[in-house]
Amino acid sequence: MKKISFSFKRVAATMFCGMVMVCSAFAEINPKPFVVPELTNWVGAEGKFMPSGRVILSGSSKDLLKTADIFVADYEALTGKKLIVGKGKAQKGDFVLTLKKNKELGQEGYIMNIGETAQISAATVQGLYWGTRTLLQLSEQSATHVIPCGSSTDIPQYAMRGFMIDCGRKFIPMDYLRSLVKMMGYYKMNTLQVHLNDNGFRQFFGNDWNKTQAAFRLESDTYPGLTAKDGSYSKKEFIELQKLAEENSVEIIPEIDVPAHSLAFTHYKPEIASKDYGMDHLDLFKPETYEFVDGLFKEYLEGKEPVFRGKRVHIGTDEYSNAKKDVVEKFRAFTDHYIKFVEKYGKQAMVWGALTHAKGETPVKSKDVIMSCWYNGFANPKDMKEQGYQLVSIPDGLVYIVPAAGYYYDYLNCQHLYNNWTPATIGNQKFEENDPAILGGMFAVWNDHAGNGISVKDIHDRVYPALQTLAVKCWTGKKTQLPYDEFNQQRHLLSEAPAVNEAGKLKTPFEMAEVKAGVTLPVEEVGYDYTVSFTVKGETEAKGTELFRSKNAVFYLSDPRNGKLGFSRDGYLNTFNYRIPVGEEVTITIQGNNKMTRLLINGNKKEELGPQTIHVVKPTDRTNYQFEEGETWKTETYVPSAKMNYQRTLVFPLCKAGNFKSKITNLKVSMGIE
Repeated sequence: MKKISFSFKRVAATMFCGMVMVCSAFAEINPKPFVVPELTNWVGAEGKFMPSGRVILSGSSKDLLKTADIFVADYEALTGKKLIVGKGKAQKGDFVLTLKKNKELGQEGYIMNIGETAQISAATVQGLYWGTRTLLQLSEQSATHVIPCGSSTDIPQYAMRGFMIDCGRKFIPMDYLRSLVKMMGYYKMNTLQVHLNDNGFRQFFGNDWNKTQAAFRLESDTYPGLTAKDGSYSKKEFIELQKLAEENSVEIIPEIDVPAHSLAFTHYKPEIASKDYGMDHLDLFKPETYEFVDGLFKEYLEGKEPVFRGKRVHIGTDEYSNAKKDVVEKFRAFTDHYIKFVEKYGKQAMVWGALTHAKGETPVKSKDVIMSCWYNGFANPKDMKEQGYQLVSIPDGLVYIVPAAGYYYDYLNCQHLYNNWTPATIGNQKFEENDPAILGGMFAVWNDHAGNGISVKDIHDRVYPALQTLAVKCWTGKKTQLPYDEFNQQRHLLSEAPAVNEAGKLKTPFEMAEVKAGVTLPVEEVGYDYTVSFTVKGETEAKGTELFRSKNAVFYLSDPRNGKLGFSRDGYLNTFNYRIPVGEEVTITIQGNNKMTRLLINGNKKEELGPQTIHVVKPTDRTNYQFEEGETWKTETYVPSAKMNYQRTLVFPLCKAGNFKSKITNLKVSMGIE
């Protein structure tokens, strides 16, 4: 027994030592690195790849060279390091890019092998481009830009991974759309739908259709005067946006929304407005309606180099009245007409799901047509699949952002989406993950409450976390393995995109002893959450005197209306109830986040501009009338018919100092609010 016991101890000790050695060996194997979207598989190896500064091309095509040039430019933007593109035999530390036929990778997959060299191989330029995005994300997470060794065959689960932005109700500047394209490309989101026309809600404009906000955002020669005056895109710059998108492997899908949401068109041509269902509805019974809409689409589709460059065009067809059978049949005929109209120009048509709502006998083409399924009551996804439509999952109850409106989502519930959603879930219906009818998934921003003070920066604050989250779920589907808490923590380590910082994040605090009038500062702006403080020795300033300006906003020492401290952005002017005292020295602190902008004077809170509720009240809403005998006094009680939450936020501008007379010293800029 004693001998057996001794022998057992030796065996146990040997096993323990072996386990230590095995564990030690496993500890040296690199775990799956963090990127967005998550790699669909990973085989770890030992060690780190240290870049030599060279990019070697395995091949000589123009597409390969162009992809390499983009990678080199983006690598320098992220790391500050220049790479040299060359040919020949790869050596230790080289990046290697290869285009090579491989059916298993499909249109967008790629193979990454990181060892002595860092190799990306793909069957298409798009797959190769996605591989370089992974290299960039890995590189920017290390101070020395080393990359963990290992290999991955990374293939997306869904072909369409996208976002729709409503530019009709709120003008979205071209600069932001260009940044958005770069961000989407960085996170392998391949589709941006640009909603070019829409209108606000009549109740916020005195219940007068003629006064209700409406806009069509694209330059038109066919209909001079149609294009919105408060912001629009020239044909040239819209074409350039699409070209930039193509370089970033993103497809722009332009949308002209008809026959509802069409107030911009009936403002221009009132005779084509429906008299029964509201001026935002086109009259489907008039030939003039078809003539107008035909001319509109034709302008952007015809010619050897059309304005709409991509392979798809969205024709809208959403939320029209179904009150009468003859109207439903006309709506179906209208939808079928414009599906075929865009197809004759070589484009694939996309439509909003409305054919359950508009159920009828008139046939509507379904073959090779893509349907955006947003609400199952308007289009039952299973029925639409049976009819032959390709489906894009964009369920309103899960992925609709309507900023500060009080319905749908102000910010998406990213944790729920990350843990539970894939494009195979459309509302309350679930499909198999590999169902060929489900083309992919998208999310959307709808700017329903036109005039509510929301800025483009506020929209970005909502879009960016959703973009990162949906990028994961549309690429990996149910194969997502990283816990949400880890994802949510680590996603902040990544840039929005190379040379893109729409959120205005500062890497280090910024200080300046004295700010001279007219100087250019090294920082464009500082975003949420921030603190900016400075000391002012006041002089008499004319109304409209600027303290700081960026391309997005102005901060005033003396605002244009009242001569008070204030700021403007996106066409909105907000002021504090405070004037700079002449001949005195005060320390001013501005703090801002995604809900408010706060003013402190000498360290004491003076005023906070938070969301402001604006009620719409009509005489017909009167619910009570009180009076004294002789009518010496009276009061009226109303129930507001609608309300809007007006936002007074500010991403603080810093780029250019104004032509002020006051002395500005001790400028301090930092992230965070104490």
